Amino acid sequence: MASADRADSGAPVLTLISHRLCPYVQRAVIALTEKGVPFERIDIDLANKPDWFLAISPLGKTPVLKVGDTAIFESAVILEYLEETQQHPLHPADPLARAEHRGWIEFGSAVLADIAGLYAAPDQAAFQAKAVQLEARFARLEARLAASPWFDGEKFSLVDAAFGPVFRYFDVFDQIGDFSILDGKPKLARWRKHLAERPSVRGAVSADYPALLRDFLIRRNSWISRLQLQAAA
Repeated sequence: MASADRADSGAPVLTLISHRLCPYVQRAVIALTEKGVPFERIDIDLANKPDWFLAISPLGKTPVLKVGDTAIFESAVILEYLEETQQHPLHPADPLARAEHRGWIEFGSAVLADIAGLYAAPDQAAFQAKAVQLEARFARLEARLAASPWFDGEKFSLVDAAFGPVFRYFDVFDQIGDFSILDGKPKLARWRKHLAERPSVRGAVSADYPALLRDFLIRRNSWISRLQLQAAA
């Protein structure tokens, strides 16, 4: 995991408060890594939030980036702060293209919300409804995507950072069943492959992430929990 005990001389120390499965934390880790920014990472248990964390996270969510003694919360705000203060920009220079990219990052957040609905679905009907909704979102993304090799061409951007964690879910989902959500989308398949090979994306989680996610899914007691138990039997 990318980390360091101190930032460059004269710069405030950056500390990322994290949860090991949080996709929004992964966005921040990918951006920090792409920019070559030293940081320390502290993982917490969101099911048993420490008091010191609640004191700096008004929403009680990860990630939180501590810049010296100041805490910044919400992943979108953290990404924009890093863009404004660090070298190696990941947003396009053109204001219109930058605005469009910000929109697709929000689209990525909507996809993550649908994924949460998918793995929380209590029965087959609810699961299939969420799968249909996700397939439609990915079809919309396929129509916009360049995937040559990144979202908008040759330059890795914050949109790529936002979707690396999205496809990581499907690496585990694909071991549980064939849900056909990503089928028939060749640009998405190509993009997913490139993202999986990107060092910053790979390094945004620990080696035991797949096992942690499978354990998390089982504890949801949802439709996908039962499918996973059947697949493992």
